[in-house]
Amino acid sequence: MHVLIIGAAGMVGRKLAQRLTKDGSLDGKPVDAMTLVDVVAPDAPVGFTGRVALETADLSAPGAAEKLVARRPDVIFHLAAIVSGEAELDFEKGYQINLDGTRYLFEAIRHAHLEDGYRPRVVFTSSIAVVGAPLPFPIPDEFHTTPLTSYGTQKAICELLLADYSRKGFFDGIGIRLPTICIRPGKPNKAASGFFSSILREPLVGQEAVLPVTDDVRHWHASPRSAVGFLLHGATIDVEKVGPRRNLSMPGVSATVGDQIEALRRIAGEKAVKLIRREPDEMIMRICAGWAPGFEARRARELGFVAENSFDDIIRIHIEDELGGSL
Repeated sequence: MHVLIIGAAGMVGRKLAQRLTKDGSLDGKPVDAMTLVDVVAPDAPVGFTGRVALETADLSAPGAAEKLVARRPDVIFHLAAIVSGEAELDFEKGYQINLDGTRYLFEAIRHAHLEDGYRPRVVFTSSIAVVGAPLPFPIPDEFHTTPLTSYGTQKAICELLLADYSRKGFFDGIGIRLPTICIRPGKPNKAASGFFSSILREPLVGQEAVLPVTDDVRHWHASPRSAVGFLLHGATIDVEKVGPRRNLSMPGVSATVGDQIEALRRIAGEKAVKLIRREPDEMIMRICAGWAPGFEARRARELGFVAENSFDDIIRIHIEDELGGSL
């Protein structure tokens, strides 16, 4: 089994490569080769004994996708994107990376399919940003995609492309609409949703964090561990059971910012909570107003996708995976 991870230097990409190394197989087949690609040099997963190719490439650059597809990977995880806040601020860059790069990849696979019948499994990381206000709660699987951000629009277009290319038989695609991943380890990125992680991650290690929205903002979350689980399940699921609707809203935890803070208080105490400093940010609050409060995710759950049941679970997973199991 040859696995290609595009966006392998990112947090989820790194964890996915390490999990594949730990498991050693995918869909019952040994993973003996990995190609890891990003715009910055990715690291090889620790302990992997098969062939590893580490590539630096921009998927939106001419010819980049063709070079990756030429190796005929069996499974392609497409994680590469610029995040919501950056896509909103830089309109041209958002469409170039998030839409054009994805279309170039799909086209490269199509041409390979026409050449020799190549038909990989493509797991695409979409986003719950494909829906937009006014939103019911919980949001049903049948709810229409009416994004209110450039990022959400780019992801929604890619979902349509994935479904059409799959319908035509060029590849077996599945789109994973990720909840906001929390708690993200490491340094903050440019995502407008980054504060959801920072108001927990920093206080857990005794550092101050800035909260740019009010406590009543409600959103949909899953841990990095669950995100990797979604991707692996998407790579091995029987697509006949998924049917023509190839894009799925993942399960998660619906919580307000206040709920997050209370979970932090239960686990780390008042001292940690006092490290949260409130600084309202109008742009982030405006973006948040259109965000999804939570999903039924009935189809995904019935198909075997699983996530946490509470925000306490999400915080405990972060402590286990990133802080050595204790504060």
